[in-house]
Amino acid sequence: MLRIDDCDTSLCDGLTRREWLRIGGLGLGGLTLPHLLAARAGATGTERQRRDSPTGRAKSCIVMCFLGGPPQHETWDPKPNAVAEVRGDLRPIQTNVPGILVGELMPRSARHLDKIAVLRAMVTNDNSHSSSGYYMTTGVPHLPIGVENAKPGRPNDWPCLGSLVKRVTPATGGLPASITLPEQSANDGNLTWPGQDAGFLGRATDPWLINCDPAAPVFQIDGLALPPNVPVSRFEGRATLLAQMNQRLDGALRSGTLGNFNTQQQQALDLIAGARARRAFNLHEEGPALRDRYGRTKFGQSVLLARRLVEAGVSLVRVNWSRVPRALNNGHWDTHSQNTNGLKQLMPIMDAAYSTLLDDLATRGLLDETLVVWMAEFGRTPRLNGSAGRDHWGRVFSVALAGGGIRGGVVHGASDNIAGFPRDGRVMPQDMLATIFHCLGIDPDTEYQDAQGRPIPLVRGDVIRQIVA
Repeated sequence: MLRIDDCDTSLCDGLTRREWLRIGGLGLGGLTLPHLLAARAGATGTERQRRDSPTGRAKSCIVMCFLGGPPQHETWDPKPNAVAEVRGDLRPIQTNVPGILVGELMPRSARHLDKIAVLRAMVTNDNSHSSSGYYMTTGVPHLPIGVENAKPGRPNDWPCLGSLVKRVTPATGGLPASITLPEQSANDGNLTWPGQDAGFLGRATDPWLINCDPAAPVFQIDGLALPPNVPVSRFEGRATLLAQMNQRLDGALRSGTLGNFNTQQQQALDLIAGARARRAFNLHEEGPALRDRYGRTKFGQSVLLARRLVEAGVSLVRVNWSRVPRALNNGHWDTHSQNTNGLKQLMPIMDAAYSTLLDDLATRGLLDETLVVWMAEFGRTPRLNGSAGRDHWGRVFSVALAGGGIRGGVVHGASDNIAGFPRDGRVMPQDMLATIFHCLGIDPDTEYQDAQGRPIPLVRGDVIRQIVA
């Protein structure tokens, strides 16, 4: 909390040393100010900001990450002519684009294929959740590949997509440029995957992580309101004192570290005092019918919250799949057993949230400027195992992109006749990330500097030209 009401030895400007130490203590969502806003000005050197691009329509991006890896066969790449142990028990259905099929548990998404580009030959060649997930979100393969329960840290500490977007994109409306919700992706036992933070860029560039349940009857984010013991008049007085302090020390503040401190304080005050930031989290503004369409689940309401955040000016929101209570396979997509029954529990939740997001964005005139990415860390094995499940498979799987800058109604790449290996149009994670940056109007070759001052491009991949408008 903000504390500047104590008496202590005064400095030359009349402010106490204790006031200096405590003036930065605004909390938000369980994180202190330094974790949220510190040292963005450390991004120096050859960085270039968002630039105009002939195909970079998107102002924002929503990335939906499906923990565990949905099977390509029952989602975007069905194989109806394959043998039963490959095609599974579920049948494909026709979409609103003639000739393109999806799994039968995606009836609502099927009506939006004209807005979607499907990548059917995504490859990581990594069959472990955490290390393959690291590759998908950083564009850099884990060293070594195939490490389950991999931990964040060197040498696998490349910054994630959200951190890179935050690095080159200014915050707006009192909100950070990059947010992750409703939780981190983690293996069972809360073993957090690498590749979800800023890595060697430092904590200041981490996406803002919001651990929350937007489906809760009473949903609010801690820190977006004043503490009960701080009336509005007292808060305004403290803000005025902070402004006076910064004005007195203007020369010092322009010199470096203190200048960063001033900026961070202003952003923190904006979060509490700014109606725009607070309003973004107020799901009660949405009509009950729309909330029902998204689904009254933790994931569904998180997707709705993501839409509100991009409306408020957040550049990138990552929505991680949250485990469904009492569902098979611990409530995520790791369907090692009872693949069909597990999908019947999970797919309706995904189908409702994803299809409603696309429809909602289109209705609001926001789809052309909002890129929506449907992805996971890998896919599932081409053949069912002895437990009627599918195991880990990074040799080929599917990803879908829609909205800002993407050609809808297209399929790029193809797997073989059992969806086991790429046949043509292979895409690597770094190519997907390059395409995301391109759609956001950010040159993928934009360079930033690491802690040693070495220039590094945002991503070493190729834009998938076949799917950009």
